[in-house]
Amino acid sequence: MDALRAYRHPVTAARLAEQLGVSERTIYRDIRTLGELGAPLEGEAGIGYRLKAGSFLPPLMFGVDEIEALVLGARWVRRQGDAGLAAAAQSALARIAAATPRDLRDDMAETSLWVPLGDDASAVSDVHVQPVREAIRYQQRLQLSYCDEQGRASERMVWPFALAFFEGKRLLAAWCEMRSAYRHFRIDRILAVQTLAERYPVRRGVLLKSWRAELGIREES
Repeated sequence: MDALRAYRHPVTAARLAEQLGVSERTIYRDIRTLGELGAPLEGEAGIGYRLKAGSFLPPLMFGVDEIEALVLGARWVRRQGDAGLAAAAQSALARIAAATPRDLRDDMAETSLWVPLGDDASAVSDVHVQPVREAIRYQQRLQLSYCDEQGRASERMVWPFALAFFEGKRLLAAWCEMRSAYRHFRIDRILAVQTLAERYPVRRGVLLKSWRAELGIREES
């Protein structure tokens, strides 16, 4: 069940068998047993299996590596110039600690993996991260006042669908109406941003899939 939880799309018995170090026959037997016990599974042999959308699994114990990964991720998020995400990361850690059978707060506090603080000026320059992120979430058109690396200013109407967080910069991927093509915009070069109340006409998932195909980016599980 924990292995299936990691996949959004159906995963084959062969892949599960390889991941868990067992035979495909064992996977088929366990899938059948879980189904008889009422587990929220869907799928079939040859196509793959997954947890049904909206299903809830009880909390599990976390290993040392999992705790360190969660804390390190949350600490990195706090340095990304987005107050909303920073608060959400801290809240998520607190809820995870409280929801597990064993209190993990001490383990989390004593994790010795840290993200360098760096220069706070980088966070100040990313004041547009949150409105861009929210526009992506609600699939809304954005009007950008943008300055390119040569210092030339332009007005762009874009359909934002992805936001990449690199060390030192944040990069928006969007469909540009002016260029009729996918374009990338550095957040720190955005002079002003206005979110329009209207949704753009293509689903975000369709844009993301097309963009990945154009750039040759492998889809995540």
